[in-house]
Amino acid sequence: MARVQRMLDACAELLDEGGYTELSTTRIAERAGVAIGSVYQFFPDKKAITQALGLRYLDTFTLRVANRLAEESFGHWTEAVDAIVDEYIDMHRNEPGFRSLHFGDVVDIRLLDSDNENNRVIAGRLRDLLISVAGASDGEKLDRAIVVAVEASDAVLKLAFRDDPDGDPRLIAEAKLLVRGYLEQLFGPRPRR
Repeated sequence: MARVQRMLDACAELLDEGGYTELSTTRIAERAGVAIGSVYQFFPDKKAITQALGLRYLDTFTLRVANRLAEESFGHWTEAVDAIVDEYIDMHRNEPGFRSLHFGDVVDIRLLDSDNENNRVIAGRLRDLLISVAGASDGEKLDRAIVVAVEASDAVLKLAFRDDPDGDPRLIAEAKLLVRGYLEQLFGPRPRR
């Protein structure tokens, strides 16, 4: 496990340095300090390594969001939406390799799961969290709303980071506004003060 984690860490560092096109199993082995045979023992190619890294990011994101939803007391559901976006933003800024890979869409839109697009996998994780931690009502309406919210926020957040490595704060605010406004149909508006 420690060797695999070193390989994934090396992959993340190399993604930050040169992106997916510059990534190779040889470079990963060198950076991780392992023989190339060790890489092939666990991963057949660089796509498999980035898939494992993308899944690690998904697990990290899910855990961070779950902890935040469980630990904080939100006065309104809109604050929970902001917290989810904030966790994504923090990973983009601080998690090695995440800025380049995200959840894998730069490699394959079905990198995380061959049967589903990456954003649907993320939406499924968030849906499960919203049901188990936040008490949302299960159903087709929730499923559709979460998929749309993930797709919309993904597009605007990519735009926010396209020219600004820390993310344009105005566009990040717009992404939150967009998602909150859309989800009002499901969860209801914020009460006026």
